[in-house]
Amino acid sequence: MIRQPNAVDFWRGFALITIFINHIPGLYFETFTHKNVSISDSADLFVFLAGWALRLSVGGPNDPTPTGRLLSRLGGRVVKIYSAQLLISCLAIAMLAKAAAYFQNPLLLEWHNAAAIFYDPINAHLGLVLLTYQLGYFDILPLYVVLMMLAPVLVLIYRFAPGVLLPLSFSIYACALIFEVCPQSWPTSGTWFFNPLAWQFLFVLGFLLAGEEWAPGGFLRRHMRALMYIAAPLAVIGALMVQFNWWPDPTAVPEPKLLFIAEKTYMTPVRLIQFLSLLVLFSAAYPYVARRVPPLSQFLSMLGRNSLNVFCVGSLLSLGCQILRFVYDRSVMIDGAILIIGIGVLGLTAWVSEWRGATSSSARSAQSVSYGR
Repeated sequence: MIRQPNAVDFWRGFALITIFINHIPGLYFETFTHKNVSISDSADLFVFLAGWALRLSVGGPNDPTPTGRLLSRLGGRVVKIYSAQLLISCLAIAMLAKAAAYFQNPLLLEWHNAAAIFYDPINAHLGLVLLTYQLGYFDILPLYVVLMMLAPVLVLIYRFAPGVLLPLSFSIYACALIFEVCPQSWPTSGTWFFNPLAWQFLFVLGFLLAGEEWAPGGFLRRHMRALMYIAAPLAVIGALMVQFNWWPDPTAVPEPKLLFIAEKTYMTPVRLIQFLSLLVLFSAAYPYVARRVPPLSQFLSMLGRNSLNVFCVGSLLSLGCQILRFVYDRSVMIDGAILIIGIGVLGLTAWVSEWRGATSSSARSAQSVSYGR
C-alpha cells in the first residue's frame, strides 16, 4: 500500500530535486536553491531524514519485531544501497568515457576525480568496491552505505540502552572535530568528502528526534512555536553570513579550528546549528503547502517515497546535463529545458517505481490466493 503524502517524504523529495539542480554547476536555476541563503544544503536534509525514516521503520525500544528479523532487513537495505552506488559509479564512468571519445576531448576523462579509473584502473576499481575511491557528485551514497552499516548497532543500542546512544554519537562527532579524523581516500590522495564520523551525528539526531512523545523529539514537537522564535534569527544570521561572506579567518580562530568554522566535510557546529534552525522553519511550512498546493505535496512525496531510485537517476541525469552544457552553448532556454525535462524524468522514475511495486504486490497477493485454494 502506497503511503499518503507526509512531511518526511515531502522534504525528501524537495531535497532530491535541489540536489539534482545543484549537481549541475552554473545552471541558471541553481541560484534559486536554498544553499545560496544557507550555510547548509540539501545533503544535510537528506541525511537527517534518512535517520528519521530509519527510526520510523524500526520502531521504538519496545517494538515487537524480533531483533534478528530487524537486523536482516537492515542488512538487505545496505546491500541495496551499496549495489546502487557501484552501478551508478560504473555508469558515470562509462558516460565520461563515451563523451570523451565522441567529442574527442580527453579533458572529460579527468572530470570529478575520474582520472584514476582510466590511468590506474586496477587500484581504482578496488577503491570503488571498497568505497575509498569516489567520483565527485557521487560521494553521498558511500556515506549512506556506511551509516546504514552502522544502523544495526544504532538500533541495538536504542533497544537495550537508549540513553547511551546520543552521548556516544556526540563523543564520536567531537573527537572527529577536535582531532580532525576523517577516512582517507585511496588510491587517490585526500579524504572522504562526507566524513562519516561527523555526519553520523546528524543521522543519529534524525533517528532520535523521530521518537515517541515522551522522548526528546516529542518534547521539541510540543514546543515548536517557541523554537521558531529561536530558529528564525539563527536562519537569518546564516543567510547574512552566506550573502556577505561573513566567515571567520581560519588562521585566526583558536584550536580546534573546526569548532569555529563552517566546513561541510566535518559537519561543523556552525553548519549543524544553522541546519537545525532551518529544519524548525521547514517543519512549519509543510502543513501550509499540503493544504494550499496539494499537487505539489503529492508530487514531492512521491519522489521521497522512492528516494533511492530517484537519487540514482538524478545523479546520472545531472552528469549528462553537465556534459551537455560543457559541449554546447549555455543559455537560460537550455537551462530551462534541462530543469523541466529533468524534473519530469525524476517524476517518471518515481511513478514507474511505484507502479512496479504495486504490480509485484498484486502478483504476490494473487499467488497467495491461488496457493490457498
